[in-house]
Amino acid sequence: MRKRAAKKRPLLPDPRFNDQLVTRFVNMMMWDGKKSVAFKVFYDAIDIVDSKRTEGEEKTALEIWKDALSNVMPHVEVRSRRVGGATFQIPNPIRADRKVSTAMKWLISYSRKRNEKSMAQRLASEILAAAKEEGAAVKKRVDTHKMAEANKAFSHFRF
Repeated sequence: MRKRAAKKRPLLPDPRFNDQLVTRFVNMMMWDGKKSVAFKVFYDAIDIVDSKRTEGEEKTALEIWKDALSNVMPHVEVRSRRVGGATFQIPNPIRADRKVSTAMKWLISYSRKRNEKSMAQRLASEILAAAKEEGAAVKKRVDTHKMAEANKAFSHFRF
């Protein structure tokens, strides 16, 4: 690397919850620069989550979303590395900000692949599933951890 690393630009918190994590999620979900549409989809999904939660539950919909996000976060990942003509999958721990962004990407991509009518309903369903430790995004995290566990023997190749 010749040049300095780029500075982290500060994110404005979202208007409804005053949370930077929500803005980051919406920015990842946004297509073609349509931020207001992405915010509407996210807020509608949060409203659906709020309406579907049980009466005895004291968690807010935003807390359920944060729980879902933490349930999807991977702790290790495998990276390909060539050693002597062979390619090995080497397990590596993940930086904190990469954990969050990977979890967001998985949550959004598996929401898009669901079969509900609107994106808000798909996102709400995936959030509720992930909060209960089920659903496609959580399965992706489990599969990633299994792959890292299976390739633990190659961890001495880590650079």
